[in-house]
Amino acid sequence: MYWATIVGLVLCASPGVENPPVMTPVVEDHGLRQLLTIQRVYVDRLTGGETAAQMRDILISSLEGAKLFILTENQERADFVLRGAAEDLVFTDVHQSSDSINARFNAGTTKTTASSRGQYAGLSLGESENDRSAERRHEAIAAVRLVNKDGDVVWSTTQESLGAKFRGASADVAEKITAKLKEDFDRAKRLGNSP
Repeated sequence: MYWATIVGLVLCASPGVENPPVMTPVVEDHGLRQLLTIQRVYVDRLTGGETAAQMRDILISSLEGAKLFILTENQERADFVLRGAAEDLVFTDVHQSSDSINARFNAGTTKTTASSRGQYAGLSLGESENDRSAERRHEAIAAVRLVNKDGDVVWSTTQESLGAKFRGASADVAEKITAKLKEDFDRAKRLGNSP
């Protein structure tokens, strides 16, 4: 199998080869099939600031609800480790705009003689509009991967959220990660049933 991958890479780099065999599905299928061998997973500390620890706890809760495998707090008992980084940010998004229209007109006539005359006219218009809005925003992002005992990455995903209708951004990211993992587990089961 490794030779087939190397041959595929050499063919891709060789000039004159129009349709080299694509080896990506083979690697992807191999990783998906490994998902079916998972029994115990340890969720490692997530890097990325103070909120990463909270994201880890939310992610553990979401994965536990999926019942795909046993989650353990003992890393030595785990056959796979979930590693990654996460961040949960709260910030203020400020928008400011300014519009202005202005017009001026002046006219005048003066004559300086014994009988002095003068005429002046003036017109001035102006309009100005300033708009400023500040909106508090909440954004979470996480990139995680499942790693086997040999250190090979067999699955990974990156998810982000600005929050969902009935849950915060961190909980939504954890649910998206769990949903993607369930989806890939189902794909792995279909691969396992195919010849």
